[in-house]
Amino acid sequence: MKIVVHNDSASRWCAALENAFPHATVVTTNDSAEARQNADYLAVWKPPEWLLAEQTQLKGIINLGAGVDALLATPGLPDSVPVVKLRDAGMAAPMADYVLYGVLHFYRSFDAYVRLQADARWEPQAVPDKADWPVGVLGLGAIGAHVAQALAHAGFPVMGWSRTAKDIDGVDCHHGDEGLDTVLGRARTLVTLLPDTDATRGLLDARRLAQLPEGATLINPGRGALIDEPALLEALGDGTTPGHLRGALLDVFVTEPLPADDPLWQHPRVAVTPHTSAPTPLTGAIDQVIDTLRAFEAGEPVSTVNPAAGY
Repeated sequence: MKIVVHNDSASRWCAALENAFPHATVVTTNDSAEARQNADYLAVWKPPEWLLAEQTQLKGIINLGAGVDALLATPGLPDSVPVVKLRDAGMAAPMADYVLYGVLHFYRSFDAYVRLQADARWEPQAVPDKADWPVGVLGLGAIGAHVAQALAHAGFPVMGWSRTAKDIDGVDCHHGDEGLDTVLGRARTLVTLLPDTDATRGLLDARRLAQLPEGATLINPGRGALIDEPALLEALGDGTTPGHLRGALLDVFVTEPLPADDPLWQHPRVAVTPHTSAPTPLTGAIDQVIDTLRAFEAGEPVSTVNPAAGY
């Protein structure tokens, strides 16, 4: 078995894979073309086009992350080779922490306190009942479901939305266009954890942002392309005069790194973090990849990505 690894921690991945598969050949994209050829598996994150072009006998491609949009957009990706992505792999817990922080940031008015402190104003803000702060979670995959249940456990009423029907304990699940309208119309905080697909790109445009209640807040740790950023800026107002939305916590953007001159950096109602909401824990990710490779080699069923759906 030959495995080619391509990511920023390739040396650590190689050591772990060599330990798990002592009879395998494990190389990286820094090795020679001759060493890389005739691989059985690629374990990659945003692989170069030439790496795919070199291969002629792949049994599988493992995407070293939960988002597969970059991989699926790579020219030359073979249609006949199954693609597997990381599913949770330890990312759900830090994502839940990030989202819960964001919900509490707005629920407990810390966004307001930042502005009040700048003016040295001592103005305690009322704390609403959690029952009056419904949270909507768009995307109920492995990570989204975990996040939704963590929010419910924290005492917030949680509505979840997915393309198809789901049933999750403690979560009021909705699906389809009508379900999306319901969630948007009620959520005081909306969390976006959808994949980047043709169906979700630009989902939160001006019309849908306007469906949120007056003063609603937005948290996006999912994919930057889900949100029409100019429409979001319009909905937030100019900073002096509040807009329809109260504020946003954004971790992902259409262009990354976020350009220094992007107005989102300076908007007083936007908090920016640099795509750090749920870093992939290496140990959990490696364990999942090892299990996947063993399943491939044993001819066992493997959960693969549907390229047409984008996840």
